[in-house]
Amino acid sequence: MKRSEDEGELVRRIAGGDRRAFDELYRRTSPWLLARLRRRCADDDVVADVMQETYLAVWRAAGSFAGNEGSAVGWLWTIAAHRLVDAFRRRARHNELPAVPLAETVAPAAEDEVLAGRVGQELEQALLVLPPEARQVLRAMVLDGLSVRETSVLLGVPENTVKTRARRARLALREALS
Repeated sequence: MKRSEDEGELVRRIAGGDRRAFDELYRRTSPWLLARLRRRCADDDVVADVMQETYLAVWRAAGSFAGNEGSAVGWLWTIAAHRLVDAFRRRARHNELPAVPLAETVAPAAEDEVLAGRVGQELEQALLVLPPEARQVLRAMVLDGLSVRETSVLLGVPENTVKTRARRARLALREALS
């Protein structure tokens, strides 16, 4: 296997049933995905289930991946994020919501740092003055691409609260950047 082969090519090979390509994609992406899921859910059992469901979905749905519409890693994260929301919904039906860390207790994710570097020092500073709840909503809706409803389930707050926090965050960012 060529080391320079990107994840999109691996997914295309997985679509053809290539087990070695699947193993390589898992090796490259699972540490990152595991860390990202753990930042959003403190229950190791839920995270393990989501990881398994995600990679099973990748194996089954690799043929539906259209590399020209986005990155393979983004596609992978979308699958995982939706599986996590589904897990939260299943638990909510049984009144067993897993713990979601509300405070920033871990170092920022690499993608967050890269994003902050790209958008500039001013936006980075503006984001830091936002309350943690507002940053969580922005992370879920903007970085992770979740809907208001999915963000509501993920954070365990009503949809209207998500909308209010998102609006306040946008206004605060606008004011900080003007």
